[in-house]
Amino acid sequence: MKDSIKNIVFDSAENGIITSGKITELGLHRSVLQELLVSGEIIQNSRGIYTMADEWEDEYSILQHKYRRGIYSHETALYLLGYSERIPLNLHMTFPSGYNSAGVKKDNIIVTRVIEENYAIGLAVVKSPYDNEVYAYDLERSLCDVLRGNRQDIQTVQYAMKKYAVSKDKDINKLMTYAERLRVTSKVRKYMEILL
Repeated sequence: MKDSIKNIVFDSAENGIITSGKITELGLHRSVLQELLVSGEIIQNSRGIYTMADEWEDEYSILQHKYRRGIYSHETALYLLGYSERIPLNLHMTFPSGYNSAGVKKDNIIVTRVIEENYAIGLAVVKSPYDNEVYAYDLERSLCDVLRGNRQDIQTVQYAMKKYAVSKDKDINKLMTYAERLRVTSKVRKYMEILL
């Protein structure tokens, strides 16, 4: 393979990841990927997604490429935002209602679906542990999300809420607006009354 083609491929990699779709977009034949695989310069992570062999494998970034509509949420978002002491055992992503999540569950991702009107509330770009940009919900949305339903890990919730209460960056108005929209106002208010 010509070095110029290899340079085009490597320069086009995003966070050390190249996709077969990107190769097609560049006007290259997908056989380029096979040659790079055989030479050991890239590694196939899943169908159509490859990482540079000399890059650390960033699971967060790879899954973001694989499931573009997924947004890191709940305990995973709190971890990415620095509001959880625990590294998530299973990553949690939120998708719009109607999204076919059969493949997502095979990757051991905890799936939440929300109505379209609530899907983009609090969407933010954050850094993965490997310093790559991924989509996650902002802090106020993530706090509301972990209070929804009955499955919350009480230690994670308490740690995040206590840290939020003393943060100079807290935005109580935003938190309460999200809480009302996501129907967890009473739960959020109870924590805030105790902590503030």
